[in-house]
Amino acid sequence: MDKPSPFTKRETGFLEELGRNRVRFMIVGLSAAALQGAPVVTQDIDLWFENLKSPGIGKALKKVGGVFVHQIGLNPPMFAGDGVNLFDVVVTMHGLNGFADEWNHTIDVRFGKVKVKVLELDRIIKSKEAVRRPKDLLVLPVLRDVLKTVQAVSRSEKSNRRKNKSHSL
Repeated sequence: MDKPSPFTKRETGFLEELGRNRVRFMIVGLSAAALQGAPVVTQDIDLWFENLKSPGIGKALKKVGGVFVHQIGLNPPMFAGDGVNLFDVVVTMHGLNGFADEWNHTIDVRFGKVKVKVLELDRIIKSKEAVRRPKDLLVLPVLRDVLKTVQAVSRSEKSNRRKNKSHSL
């Protein structure tokens, strides 16, 4: 599905460069939920990478003037620079399987020329249920309502396609 880009040119450039360098990543967390229609607000875009040691990440960062800041003590790895400060690096998704398994639970979202993988809403809910932070517990009812709506629309669309197919025979 195509959407207008919520990103600046530099941020979009970073995502494009990740794709050009064949870096496997997905958008997760509330930003992924918002991209699927959830009426939520977040201050960052969480990116979960298959391999943080992928040389393509460094190449993409360099192209947009960003840098990778390695984990120091309890501080997680992060990106620094004007074109990448919106993005947070996620190292694990609690309550879910590993990256390779969760890759099968993504949808494609396109912003103009940029296509990104976004973790499906039911998986986001599952992770937030596992973490149980107060801020996650507050947003869960909204996410569950959106998921019910998305599922109902999907069932209705499937039913309509079957009806249209049977009428054309």
